Amino acid sequence: MSAQDPKETINIENVVASTGIGQELDLQSVAMDLEGADYDPEQFPGLVYRTQNPKSAALIFRSGKIVCTGAKSTADVHESLEIVFDKLRDLEIRVEDDPEIVVQNIVTSADLQKTLNLNAIAIGLGLENIEYEPEQFPGLVYRLDDPEVVALLFGSGKLVITGGKEPADAEHAVDKITDRLDDLGLLDG
Repeated sequence: MSAQDPKETINIENVVASTGIGQELDLQSVAMDLEGADYDPEQFPGLVYRTQNPKSAALIFRSGKIVCTGAKSTADVHESLEIVFDKLRDLEIRVEDDPEIVVQNIVTSADLQKTLNLNAIAIGLGLENIEYEPEQFPGLVYRLDDPEVVALLFGSGKLVITGGKEPADAEHAVDKITDRLDDLGLLDG
C-alpha cells in the first residue's frame, strides 16, 4: 500500500497579488469614509482593509498601489479586490472596470509523508542550492531554478514552497524535490 502522492497534499496557504488604480489617494480621508479600514501611518504607510468573504487583507498605498494578501486562491484574490474596487467606487474614487491584477507570490504547503534527514539532504543537494543552519532555523532552504521557487524542507517531511506565480509551480516543485531526493536515495524510510 503506497503512501498518498505528495502532490495531493498541496495546500495553498497564501496568495499575494498586486494591482493599482492609477491615481494618488488621500489615505486619511479614505480611512475616515471606508468602514473597517485601519490606518496608522506611524506603524505602516498603507491603509489596511480586510475582507471577510473571501478572507484577505488589502494594503492600499497613497500611490494607488494595492497589495492583496491572505487569500487562499487566485479566485479569492480577484473576488477580494473586486470588493475593494467597489468600496472605493462607492467613495467616488475612479477605478477602471478591470484593473490588472498580478499574482506576486503563492505560498503552498505539502507533505512528503516521510521523515527527512536534513543533514544528508544538505550534503546530497549541494551547498550552492541550499541553506541549512539548524541552530538558526529548523528548516532547510532549497532554491529551485525551474520553477523559480524556494522550498523549505523540514525533518517531519513537511514542505513550504514560496515564490510561485501560479498553483502549478508547487506541483512542479514537489515533483522536482521528490525526484531529486529519490535519486539520492534519501526518500527510503
